[in-house]
Amino acid sequence: MISVVIIGLGNIGSHLYTAFSKLDNVSVVMLYNRTEEALLPFKNKVKSTTDSNQLPDADIYIIATSDDSIAAVSKQLSLKNKLVVHTSGSVSIAVLDDKNRKGSFYPLQTFSKGATVNFKEIPICIEAEDKADEALLLQLAESVSDNVHKISSEQRKSMHLAAVFVNNFTNHLYHIGKEICEENKVPFSILSPLIQETVTKLNKLSPFNAQTGPAKRNDTGTMQRHLTELTNNTHKEIYSVLSKSITNTYGKKL
Repeated sequence: MISVVIIGLGNIGSHLYTAFSKLDNVSVVMLYNRTEEALLPFKNKVKSTTDSNQLPDADIYIIATSDDSIAAVSKQLSLKNKLVVHTSGSVSIAVLDDKNRKGSFYPLQTFSKGATVNFKEIPICIEAEDKADEALLLQLAESVSDNVHKISSEQRKSMHLAAVFVNNFTNHLYHIGKEICEENKVPFSILSPLIQETVTKLNKLSPFNAQTGPAKRNDTGTMQRHLTELTNNTHKEIYSVLSKSITNTYGKKL
């Protein structure tokens, strides 16, 4: 049985608790959060505390707080020679306090409260300084996911950067698309089949080969009309920058 303490009950921490609580070989022995409010939904399910000095003995302590707070949180823990890991994609394990053994347990997925995810399909990226700790993290990761990878801090930071492009930026583009639909009294749902096909197509084609649209064709007339239709200057800038990037990518093919 692997005993775990989860530190921080934001999106990732909450989802990790839900996933771990379904496993027979993992026991979440305590949840810690700085404020009481985030712990309330779990009060009758597992022990919890707002006092970092009250953490019980466990095999793994998972810091699931914001990137900027990881170093400070790890420093305030009154633990010594324990395996402390964080869940960040962009932060090196070097920021963790030296009084404990260091590692990372990074689920490469977007998490929102209330949204169900299938952890079995989520890539879990692990890293540890010690081989025994790496083996323990591997065991934990393989208990919850069928998609586990040993990844260094540098590789993880690069993956997180790529993830920002394919997830965070594209979601913002969906938001802009929704605004354009609403301004013209068209339901955003009309774009759902297109969004689904765009993603599904990547199972068979590379993003390079899947690209379509006026920028790839260097259809300057259509692109100019689109810029004229846009009323938000920031949206105009985004359209222009992305169109230029696409045209440059395929320029030699035209």
